[in-house]
Amino acid sequence: MVIGGGPAGLMAAEELARAGRRVVVCEAKSSVGRKFLMAGKSGLNITKAQDLAAFVDVYRAEWLRPALTAFGPDQVMDWCRGLGVEVFTGSSGRVFPVAMKASPLLRAWMGRLADLGVEVRLRWRWQGFDGDGFRFDTPRGAQVLRPAVTVLALGGASWARLGSDAAWVPWLVDRGVRVAAFQPANMGFAVAWSAPMQRFFGQPVKGCALLVGDRCERGEFVISARGLEGGGIYAVSHDLREGAGLALDLMPDVSGAEIAVRLARMKAGETRANQLRKLGVSAVGVGLVQEFGRAMPVVEAVKRLPVILTGPGPIDEAISVAGGVTAASVTEALELKALPGVFVCGEMLDWEAPTGGYLLTACLATGRWAGRGAVLGSPGA
Repeated sequence: MVIGGGPAGLMAAEELARAGRRVVVCEAKSSVGRKFLMAGKSGLNITKAQDLAAFVDVYRAEWLRPALTAFGPDQVMDWCRGLGVEVFTGSSGRVFPVAMKASPLLRAWMGRLADLGVEVRLRWRWQGFDGDGFRFDTPRGAQVLRPAVTVLALGGASWARLGSDAAWVPWLVDRGVRVAAFQPANMGFAVAWSAPMQRFFGQPVKGCALLVGDRCERGEFVISARGLEGGGIYAVSHDLREGAGLALDLMPDVSGAEIAVRLARMKAGETRANQLRKLGVSAVGVGLVQEFGRAMPVVEAVKRLPVILTGPGPIDEAISVAGGVTAASVTEALELKALPGVFVCGEMLDWEAPTGGYLLTACLATGRWAGRGAVLGSPGA
């Protein structure tokens, strides 16, 4: 049995079925792959074409190295092609299906699973344990299953409406499994904007660099009513969550000395807003300087503008999470030490990675690894 019909669970089901096992996938929602489909709305970034060692190092989870090494970017791309879905690599190394969408890939995958004999039961919501069985709320009432082996692929704690609500945590903790507290990852941050900033809500900030400690990340982000959102912010969200400060370099390709020279050539008495515009700072950049650097020298405000954040966005709106079932709770095969015969994978596990293809690859890789472990732990191995 596999509980959870996201990428990790479906990959575990595929591995079990390929080994000749009878597989039942129990999914709480009315369809599978909901978060997967959401991830593909603006282009499904399935993996990142990158040196494997560097790719694995991104995860801050050495214990997952075997799974990620066995099913890294090259294997993910081959797997997509095996489903009849061609992929391409963008200039940043991010890998996408040629069609960009997630739905063709999911349809092909479900067709393969059906051909392998995998049974999918929808609206089967796990409700915890019933002695040595798994109790479900189903369209036909309460049901208890006692499979030979089980793979849990229940997701983390973000996007509850798509199925990842972390309701499983107390049930596993009661059985002796250690679960690190979930925290938001790849999320926006709140800012207490002044009224004049309202005119910039929804506007992107482009061409700047985000300075966090010794790091300098180039990336676009958006001014929202609640704060800052978008890929540039997500790239540094781990460090910001851990307490690092954020500053912006609004002209990263121009040195402070050159900016000073340009300012010296301007007419005396220019307003700060005019100075910034003549330097080439965008309107939203001028707004940010007025918000956070009104009393700062212009050069300093342009090259290292401090941004005051009031905290991360809510975990349910985060793209992913940190935290989950700890390394100490599982064997190398991702079997729960406290629950022999039960394996875990995907965002249930305690790992964290940025966006850019890393999240989906880890779900696929750990699902495959847990599925293979479950094969060896099932009758007929």
